[in-house]
Amino acid sequence: MEKTSSKTISRVILGIGSIMCLWVGAALTGALSQANWSISQLAGQYMVASGMIKPLHTLVDFYTHIKGIEYLICVAFFVAFPAFYRYISKEKKKVPVTK
Repeated sequence: MEKTSSKTISRVILGIGSIMCLWVGAALTGALSQANWSISQLAGQYMVASGMIKPLHTLVDFYTHIKGIEYLICVAFFVAFPAFYRYISKEKKKVPVTK
């Protein structure tokens, strides 16, 4: 009894998975046909629609975006430079050579 039950459950899961794969394939094919078969354009449209990136319409928008990136670079430099300086300026241990 248990063997037929597990076979039935596995067939149901396989059927649902197959239907989901067909649906995802159809959705991806439809989205790619709308984006003129360009994966990069489709990814860009997705990122704009989900709010991951914002379209820059004016020079002020662009400048604000670049300024934010500049601040992130400055913070990364202020963290990385002291660690690099410590690495460069640490004393080397003298190891005696024995024959």
